[in-house]
Order: sequence, then C-alpha cells, then structure tokens
Amino acid sequence: MQFRKAEPADVPVLMSIYEEGRKSIRTFGIDQWQNGYPAEADVREDIALSRLWLICGDDGMICGVFAFIDDGEPTYDVIHNGVWLTGDTHNYAAVHRVAVSMAARGTGSAGCMMDKAAEMAAEIGMTSVRIDTHEGNLAMRGMLEKNGFTCCGVIYLANGDPRVAYEKKI
Repeated sequence: MQFRKAEPADVPVLMSIYEEGRKSIRTFGIDQWQNGYPAEADVREDIALSRLWLICGDDGMICGVFAFIDDGEPTYDVIHNGVWLTGDTHNYAAVHRVAVSMAARGTGSAGCMMDKAAEMAAEIGMTSVRIDTHEGNLAMRGMLEKNGFTCCGVIYLANGDPRVAYEKKI
C-alpha cells in the first residue's frame, strides 16, 4: 500500500468511494452521511488545502481516503460524558471523511490509514489523533478500537448532532 495526496483528477473516483460509504452506512439505519456529505465541494476544498490523503494499492488503484487536519477542530473544544486522553490540549491532529472502496474492504486499508495519520501527526509534533463517528456506526467504531483508539465521550457537530469521540495517544 502507498499513500499520496489527492489531486483534482481524483475527484470522480473519490465521490464514488464516498457514495459507496453512504450506501454502507445506510445499512446501519443511521443518518450519518445521508444528506450528501461529504459533497464534491468538501472534497475539492480538502484537496485545495492539501489535507486529503489516499491509500492506493500496488496497482495504483485508490483504496481509501481520509482528511488529515492539523490546525484544530472546533467541535472538539468541548467533550461531554468523558475527557480527552490528552486533556484540553490542542496538540492533536483530527481525522475526518474516512472511506474505503468496496473493492478494498477487509484488506486492512482503514487501519493502515489510521496508522498513517498517527505517523503524520507524530512527525509534526502532535501528541494524539482524534476522530469522531456516529454512535450507530459500529463498523467504524470497531475499526477505531481495533487500531488503538479509545472512546473518550461525546462531541456535538456544528449542527448539534452528537458524535462519539475517540482519541489515540502517539
């Protein structure tokens, strides 16, 4: 597996992977990502800000995608029903918009992306990686726990929706 930053030419493939993710999440009977998020505008913004990363197979095919954000996440400023492992520090990287193509499910791509995010965070002096997901997204929650993330509490998105918050110390 190889990593590279996403480019504008990748947008059609990425939108297809995100649509596969929406369909997969829909099977859980939850509303996460069911309103068209992430939209093409979100993907293009992540690319323009140089924070969207791809994991590719040896054949160059895109297997998965994640946004790596190292300048804070406002919705992580307050956590309910728990505490962050590293306290209230802002010395963390956030990971968002994680998706794996249907063809790459079960290959360990998601875990590799979490490892890459931790590696990237460590390289820039961060002490942890934080991520959140819908309470009912059991596949994502299981993957996070399998890859060393600890459930820390609940955060609220800007629109008021609750999300289960995870953190992994580096």
